[in-house]
This record gives sequence, structure tokens and C-alpha cells, in this order.
Amino acid sequence: MRRQKGFTLIELLIVVAIIGIIAAIAIPNLLNAINRGRQKRTMADIRNIGTAIESYSVDYNQYPRVGQGQARALLYPYLEPTYIRRIPVADGWNGDIYVIGDGTFGREYTLWSGTRNKNTNINYVGGPTTSFDDDIIFTNGSFVQWPEGLQN
Repeated sequence: MRRQKGFTLIELLIVVAIIGIIAAIAIPNLLNAINRGRQKRTMADIRNIGTAIESYSVDYNQYPRVGQGQARALLYPYLEPTYIRRIPVADGWNGDIYVIGDGTFGREYTLWSGTRNKNTNINYVGGPTTSFDDDIIFTNGSFVQWPEGLQN
């Protein structure tokens, strides 16, 4: 009698269980890393727009007065292509980047992203935040609300 080669059902179930356990551990870390990457991309895009606004203000001795709305639509005639090649259309979560450029809040301009929850109204908490849903806010050349540390 010839013995058949191959895996038994028990061996296959053990391998599948081990793969499941590894996936259960790895997937949350992967999702967290993806969202942190989106935050960093959004911060870089906002910083680039802010740098372009600051360059414009050096040349014209004033900031663009654009009201409130989507940054790309309102800042396009002032900044592209002279100060920034292309204003980013969306943040890391495919939501809009917004601008207030009319001196409200005692500031000359404010850029923000609604982040993961795609909030369209500015939600100011101030300082470092620990949630992927907290807005990222940039005002007059610096971040006034930004992600820091472990995020949830």
C-alpha cells in the first residue's frame, strides 16, 4: 500500500488560524500607518500653500483677500503658477482644503483640512491633537492645530 503525500485537514486549519491571528494584529497597525501618512501629506500640502501665500504677501505687501471656501478655487488666481505650481485639490482623505482669507479670527489667513471626517467648518481645539478626526489648521505661517503622538 502506497502512502499519499500532502497536508491533513488539521494542519491546514492550524495554518489558516495562524495567518488569521497575524492579520488581526497587522491590519490595525497598517490602517493607522495609512492615516498617519495621510496626515503628513495634508500637512505638507497646507504648508506649501501657506508658503505660497507668504511669498505673495512679500511681493504685494498684503495677503489675498478671498473670503472663505475651497483653497484651490479661491487662491488659484493669486498663486498659480507664480508662487506654487499647482495648488493641491484635496487633502490626504480626498476632502477639500479650505481657506479663510478675510482677516477673521484676528488672522490674515487660515488654511485647514477637515481630515478623516471631512468637516467643512473649522473646528478649533488648539495645539497638538490625538485624533484623526481633528482638523489640521495653519494660520499666518504656522500650525496652530496639528496631529502629534499616538492617534486614534
